[in-house]
Amino acid sequence: MQLNTPNQLTVLRVALIPVLVFSLSYQGFLVDLFSVVVFSLAAITDYYDGHLARKYNLVTDFGKIMDPVADKLLVAAALICLVERGDVAAFAVILLLAREFAVTALRAVASSHGYVMPADQLGKWKTGLQITAIIMLILGWQLWFVSLQVLGLIILWLAIIIAIYSGWRYFVDYMEFRKSHDLGDFQ
Repeated sequence: MQLNTPNQLTVLRVALIPVLVFSLSYQGFLVDLFSVVVFSLAAITDYYDGHLARKYNLVTDFGKIMDPVADKLLVAAALICLVERGDVAAFAVILLLAREFAVTALRAVASSHGYVMPADQLGKWKTGLQITAIIMLILGWQLWFVSLQVLGLIILWLAIIIAIYSGWRYFVDYMEFRKSHDLGDFQ
């Protein structure tokens, strides 16, 4: 199977995860900068794979499945490494990961009933905030009157609030679909 450019970018994002995990296992000015470059490069591929796929009509089943998986793997890997480093509380990461698993499962169930639940604008905000928070938490620098560590944690908690709210909206949306199609209660 030959992969088109958007799918190659998705595979690159997944391939960068072990490099990121390795670099995040160390701390120091230069290694933190390297980790941010690797994470940022991987995060940028998320924008470009979708953009190119839509612009040039290169949307594939592989991309539809692997793109969101690659995004979740990248963010989860970075956050878990930040827990390991002591930069983020484990329960914060568990909240985000639980939401991701729940929404992914809900979307799969909806799909089995022929209902596609597209990503919404809140999901894009959540992802953008997570990426920003992760970069700030990796660096953790003290800049004049503000610590990137503290600012990163504030932004991460904002992402968690948005994630939980958008997860609830997915659930409500699916329940309305079930009700409008007389699917009854969950079995």
